[in-house]
Amino acid sequence: MVAVINSGDTAWMMISTALVILMTIPGLSLFYSGLIRRHNVLNTMFLSFITFAIVSILWFVFGYDLVFGQDITGLIGYLQNPFFSGFLETKAVSDLAPTIPGGLFALFQMTFAAITVALISGAIVERMKFSAWLLFVPLWMILVYIPIAHWVWGGGWLAQLGAIDFAGGLVVHLSSGVAALALVLLLGVRKDMRLLPHNLGYSVIGTGLLWFGWFGFNAGSALSAGDLAVAAMIVTNVSAAAGMLGWILMDKFNTGKPTLLGALSGAIAGLAAITPAAGYVNVTAALVIGFAASIICYYAVSRLKPRLGYDDALDVFGIHGVSGVVGSISVGIFALPVLNSALQSGGLITGSFSLLGSQILAVLVVAGYSFLVTLALGKLINKVVGLRVREDHEIQGLDINLHEESGYRLS
Repeated sequence: MVAVINSGDTAWMMISTALVILMTIPGLSLFYSGLIRRHNVLNTMFLSFITFAIVSILWFVFGYDLVFGQDITGLIGYLQNPFFSGFLETKAVSDLAPTIPGGLFALFQMTFAAITVALISGAIVERMKFSAWLLFVPLWMILVYIPIAHWVWGGGWLAQLGAIDFAGGLVVHLSSGVAALALVLLLGVRKDMRLLPHNLGYSVIGTGLLWFGWFGFNAGSALSAGDLAVAAMIVTNVSAAAGMLGWILMDKFNTGKPTLLGALSGAIAGLAAITPAAGYVNVTAALVIGFAASIICYYAVSRLKPRLGYDDALDVFGIHGVSGVVGSISVGIFALPVLNSALQSGGLITGSFSLLGSQILAVLVVAGYSFLVTLALGKLINKVVGLRVREDHEIQGLDINLHEESGYRLS
């Protein structure tokens, strides 16, 4: 394919890239920080910001090539341009996005890597050492995110077997959600497991920024300004709305009262679930996916977590991990080739079974790999610097004890 840079596509992708950055900083940091005790607000925000900085550098040092470089036996990409050397000077263009500058495609993909790692932080807030997180971020990016992204998006073995993921149900939400579960199993429960949102208003603003930014996340994954981007934007919004309404109904049915926190959680579940399917399904499917995801996530958070006793503080596994499964499998059910010419076959509704099989395999592989490698990384880091903060620091709060930056100090 001959690369012809299109100014409209380039402008749209620059906007989409900025929108995804907005999702991480400040969207995710506000969403998470509003949900925890006031003595840990700055530490929680710091986790998202420092993650974005670390990933931003490592991505251009080696990450981009290892994901999107020439495939090596289906496992990893070839490191051809370390430090992005020569890439900008030669005005290189990716075969995956031939109508935009290659550097812009690389930057857009960097934002996905950053938010994936940052998502994990919501599970370990209020009890993980900052030094341990600084070790975890680069190691997890190298050993988990990069291989999975190559397998699915970089032409690796899962893609070769037919697995698809439009904007990150497998690569982003499932991998981070399962990693969060592995970490919290190692860390153990907090001294105070109650959810004590110090300022739910922060979380409302954060959710609004995430919803807004998600249009860049999903519609931007069309990699051009056209019909596919529009379709992805429409089903993204529909699924988020259905997810919100679904969780509100579950709140009303189970507790008698709708909650704002439930509405926010439902919207996020709907957004996460539609992510792998956004470029492949119609509005009817989006309604089903968003509504179903919110109900399944509701019970994962309200029933499964208490029953098993793990302390996923902000429900990264319960919402992102579970929604990643729901959305990825939904692709194998609802995908329509008429919506996306890149589809080799449709889902079950078109009479084809092969795509569903590929999606189920990919879910099992990504979940298993992320969980096991994260577990091993967590144990290694625990031996090197320790994972958990001191008990008195946890009780008093991490802001003052780890950063000397909080005005809220327990007497």
